[in-house]
Formats: sequence, C-alpha cells, structure tokens
Amino acid sequence: MSSSNAVPTLIFFVILSVGILLAFTTFGMSPASVSVGIFSFIFAIVVSSSIKIANPWEKALVLHLGKFRKLKGPGLFFIVPIVETIPYWIDTRVIATSFNAEKTLTKDSVPVSVDAVLFWKVFDPVKASLEVADYHSAISWASQTALRDVIGKTLLSEMLEGRDKISDVLQNIIDVRTEPWGIRVSSVEVKDVLIPPGLEDAMSMQAQAERERQARVILGDSERQVAEKFGEAAKTYANDPVALHLRAMNMLYEGLKKNSTFVIVPSSAIDSMQLGAKEGVTSLSNGMIPKVQAQ
Repeated sequence: MSSSNAVPTLIFFVILSVGILLAFTTFGMSPASVSVGIFSFIFAIVVSSSIKIANPWEKALVLHLGKFRKLKGPGLFFIVPIVETIPYWIDTRVIATSFNAEKTLTKDSVPVSVDAVLFWKVFDPVKASLEVADYHSAISWASQTALRDVIGKTLLSEMLEGRDKISDVLQNIIDVRTEPWGIRVSSVEVKDVLIPPGLEDAMSMQAQAERERQARVILGDSERQVAEKFGEAAKTYANDPVALHLRAMNMLYEGLKKNSTFVIVPSSAIDSMQLGAKEGVTSLSNGMIPKVQAQ
C-alpha cells in the first residue's frame, strides 16, 4: 500500500519557483542564472522527496540502506532520500476478507460449499512487512485451507445447526497461523452453507415426516388424556346416579337447542342414562322444539 499527498509536490514547485525567480533577478540572462536554476531544481527534488505524510491509520516501514531502521507515522516525518526508502505502507485498520470452500466433503461425505468472512487487523507492522511477502494473499490462503480442514472434520448436521461453533474454531485456527505474521483475527462469520439440491429435497421430506410424526404423537397423547378423564367421570357417575341423570338431561337439552331438530336416542341409551320412559323423552323433545324455533 502506498500513501500519496499533495504537500511534497507543492513544496517542490515552491522551492523551484523561488530558485528560478532569485536566479533571474540576481544574475539575469546569464550562465550563472542557469546554474542556480538547475541547483534549485535538484534541491526541490531532494526536499520534496524527504517529506512524507502518513494517514492516521497508516504506518510507514523505513529501510536504511536495505536494513530496517524504524517505523514512522502517522503524521509528518522526514527521511533521507536515496539512502532511506519506504517499501511498505501498512494499514492498521480492521480489514474484511471474504473466502470460501467449494464442494468440500464433510465428515459424513456430503459435498458442501461454504462462504465466510474474516475480520482481521495488523497489530505488528514490522512482522507483517518482514516475515511474509504478501500478507493479504497469505491470510486469504490460510483461511481457505483452515475452512476446508474444519469442514472435513464436521458432520453436515453439526454444520447446519452450529455455525457459531464453526466460526469460533476457524478463528482459533487462523489466529494461530497468522500470529507469527503480526496479524490478529478479530472474528470469523460463516455466511452461508450450500448443499446439493437433491439433498435439500430429501431433508425437506425428512423434516415434514418428522413434523407429521410429532403431530400424531401429540394427538395420541391427547386421546389418552381424554380417555383417562372419561374413566374418572365414569367412576363418578357410577357412584352417583342423580349426577348421571342430570348430565344426560343436559346433553339432550344442548343437542336440541343447538341443532333445532329431532334427536334419535336409542332405547338402550335411555335406560342407561336413566332418562325415563320413551314417551317421556318424546314429550320433552316436542315441548322444547317450539321454544327453540321461537328463539
């Protein structure tokens, strides 16, 4: 990364303009004025080349005759032209790098494609400059190989359910690999896990079958609870005939009231519910129907 600023260029033109102006005002159109102009040009190049300005998020690596001398920035600083050079401008902000692994087999031999994002920053610019040639490419390749390694050791179900766990494992692996380069991993976020379309259909059918099974289990449990309650009610009615009689009369009344029609009650049911003779039930229903119709 390189840093550019208009201040050195401005200083170059200012020094050159002042030098040329002094040359012509002092010596006029003579060979001496040309010499002064050439000297002003060289001096302007040297001064402008020695002025460097680093942004607040940048660090400049200064080499003195090929050897590391110091780390400069941010702000204004000076170097010795020709003798000192700046091969790298290091960005110390958090950087986001996208990486993926396509058609990688999981532990249960399912091909998946995983997309993830890596958030990292340079905490040691000297190591990032001197220990690795291109730390941007190095961290990208390290992330991809780590992702493939994690996918190969993880079951598909674990990958679909526990993305946070996979992200934490990836962060630890990549952080160990990049620590010698002066790079620290802030976090890893798994964006998407893509599986083959055929497997998606099979998983959808499996999920639907599982929901149906749960619905049947819940329905069966509800029926069992209802049967238990009916058994308890039967025991209560067996010991209390009056309660059974009142309940039977209430059921008959509710049926006539809601349906507004005749209710056919078997004679055996009349006897068991102790509703009286068949003629009494018929007269009861005939007396209730006009009232229901009037309502």
